[in-house]
Amino acid sequence: MKNSYLSYRFRFLWLAVFAVAMGFLEAIVVVYLRELYYPEGFSFPLKLMSPDLVSIEWIREIATLVMLAGVGIIAGRNNLQRLWYALFAFGVWDIFYYVALKLLIGWPASLLTWDLLFLIPASWLGPVLAPVLNSVTMIMMALLLVAREENGFCVKVHLTDWILIFGGALIILYTYLIDYSKLIIQSGVMARGKSQEAADQLMTLITSYTPDNYRWFLYIVGEILILAATADILIRSRKYPKTEAIS
Repeated sequence: MKNSYLSYRFRFLWLAVFAVAMGFLEAIVVVYLRELYYPEGFSFPLKLMSPDLVSIEWIREIATLVMLAGVGIIAGRNNLQRLWYALFAFGVWDIFYYVALKLLIGWPASLLTWDLLFLIPASWLGPVLAPVLNSVTMIMMALLLVAREENGFCVKVHLTDWILIFGGALIILYTYLIDYSKLIIQSGVMARGKSQEAADQLMTLITSYTPDNYRWFLYIVGEILILAATADILIRSRKYPKTEAIS
């Protein structure tokens, strides 16, 4: 058991090293982009990127997710562990992305500073504190659940747990996507198709929009659902019989 314990601790250690390096790399790319589009400093309303550059950004974001998922798959000893390790890597990467930006360019001014978080399938908006808290939650889930299993407990995720986890995640995702989704609806793109008039109106709305009202209540509800599922999994876990092995 001791060797297994040390082994999983070292897996977390090297995943953290990898994720920190990725966070700094991601931050450096963003520094270059902001120097091009926001030489006076990043702030809302957003400046438009060319369609080609948006497509490149989508590829970069997908590649980032693939890399984080990949190291989780390599580190885990079963499917659940692979998921927890991937969430751990994602959480560390996201936190140190903001740490790197703060060290390199002094941004964000505070944890309540608004940021453009993601571009797939539409722009995600929220205060920096929101994704940082998400990341802390993912790191805690991974550390607790993997440690529980590696220390001889049977850790199972029931359907109700998945419902709570995905339900909470969808609520949080809603808080990130609702602002720009409303702009798309307001511009008439969904009603009128890809007409030039609707597209022009959408561009006008985006380049004049400054977010100022994050839905913290819904966000907290989402976090509570995820934490409740994590607590339920931990409480239900039981010691393996000595003759059983971790699958």
